[in-house]
This record gives sequence, structure tokens and C-alpha cells, in this order.
Amino acid sequence: MSARITASVFTSHVPAIGVAIDRGKTGETYWQPLFAGFQPARAWIRENTPDAVILVYNDHANAFGLEMIPTFALGLAASYEPADEGWGPRPVPTVHGHPELAAHIAHSVIQQDFDLTLVNEMTVDHGLTVPLSIMFGQPQAWPCPVVPLAVNVVQYPVPSGRRCLQLGQAIRRAVESFDNDLDVQIWGTGGMSHQLQGPRAGLINQPWDKAFMDRLIADPADLAGMPHIDYVREAGSEGIELVMWLIARGAMSDCAEVADPAERADSAAPSVVHRLYHVPASNTAVGQLILEERP
Repeated sequence: MSARITASVFTSHVPAIGVAIDRGKTGETYWQPLFAGFQPARAWIRENTPDAVILVYNDHANAFGLEMIPTFALGLAASYEPADEGWGPRPVPTVHGHPELAAHIAHSVIQQDFDLTLVNEMTVDHGLTVPLSIMFGQPQAWPCPVVPLAVNVVQYPVPSGRRCLQLGQAIRRAVESFDNDLDVQIWGTGGMSHQLQGPRAGLINQPWDKAFMDRLIADPADLAGMPHIDYVREAGSEGIELVMWLIARGAMSDCAEVADPAERADSAAPSVVHRLYHVPASNTAVGQLILEERP
């Protein structure tokens, strides 16, 4: 029996959320509504803990600097330590990888004409660890291995939404060709609307964010055609992180490329298990979405 992708999880990775968790502030008046909103997702993941997570995120100049900026970097290591982002590493467990699955994805996706950078050693920053904390809380060890996929959304040029959707499709084909009985989830992280600098610092565009989530669910192929300037204009300079959600969305079965268009019509759209939108967390809008493959 081969591996399969059973669900996709989409979540913001606001660093202040990690600080609130690490410092025991989640019950404070400011944070309590947001963490109450996370509870359905945590209940779901307890009942649906996968055998592995492919976690799509962006590095924030910790593992990679301006000397080397890979567009898509896949981690092949057995473990990843939390990065020191200037105030010491987060007090979270070491992230354990899945080298066998990662190596298979690398081989398959590169043979599908994606030029991945393969990384055998790196630290992982809040872009990866905050989503784990949002979903799993504060365990002594993360309950499943993680295959990190770092995407450049920091230094232009960044990949298009369409290319990200296509990468998700390629990852699904890779997972389904892995000869091992694994329940795999793919997580897309980052966003939603926010800008950290300049005259528009603090920008949050609630109508646009909610419409993005609607389109991601209902018509990801159309959403993938949205140009970068729309992300920047409507969602702020850091809103471009949302293209990473399209990688996770592209890995769902209803986005699979098929020879016969009629076959796609027979592929059921995923079930919306959970949806959350909250403003603000720090100076950022927070989105969370769980899509589950139908039986």
C-alpha cells in the first residue's frame, strides 16, 4: 500500500503567537480569543495525527541569508534544531525529519522538472515551529516527523501562485508513489494580510483575506493566476507569503492534473473541517483552515 495525503492544514505563523505560548500568556485577555479559536484544530489533530507532515514555510533569514536564497528548499535531514532568531532558540522540541520520504519526494519532484535545493543540515525558525505549536501545543516531543519545504517569499523574484499550485500537484504524485503505508498531511503556512514596514505598516485587509480563503477552497486554479502585485497591494508586502498556501492546496486530489477533464469532475472537493479568521495577533491577521480528503 502506498502513502497518501489525507488532509491539508493552512495557518499563519505569527512569531508573537510562539512567544505567547512559550511565556504562558495564552490565557491573557488579548490572546485568549485567538487560542480559543485554535481549539477545534487541536482537537482535530489529536484524532488525526499523521505519520508525517510536509510543512511548507518560509525562512526568515536564519537558515538562509542573502548569500544564498533557494526558491524551493527541501529538508532531507533526520533532525532540525530550532533557530536562534536573535533572542535564543524557542524552547520547543527538536524537529525530527523523515529522510526516506523526503528523499523520495526529492527524486520524484525533480524528475517532474522542479529544480529543488536539497538541504541536509539547517535550523528551522518560527515559520515552521509556530505552526507546530499552534496545532500540537507544548509536547515533550512533536508527535510526528516533519519534512520541511522552505519557499522564498522574502527576496524577489518569488515563485508565482501557479508554480506553487503545480508544485503541490507534483508533491501529491510523489507521495502516492512512495511504497510505504503512510498517512501524510501537507501544511501551508504564512500570511494573512500584514505589512511590517513603511507608511502602510500594520495593514490588515479583512475582506480580502476572507475572499482569499473562499477562493482557496472553491477555485484554487483561478486563485493561482493572481499576480504578485495584487498580494502586495491588497495584503501588504508580507502578504505574499500566502502563495505558500497554494502548494498545500495543490496537493489535494481535486487539484490533480488529469488527462481527461471528466475525471476531475468526479474528484470531490475536500471537506472543510475548520475555518478561523482572527484580527489582530500582534500586527497581523491570522487565518487557519483545515481541508480533509473525502472518503
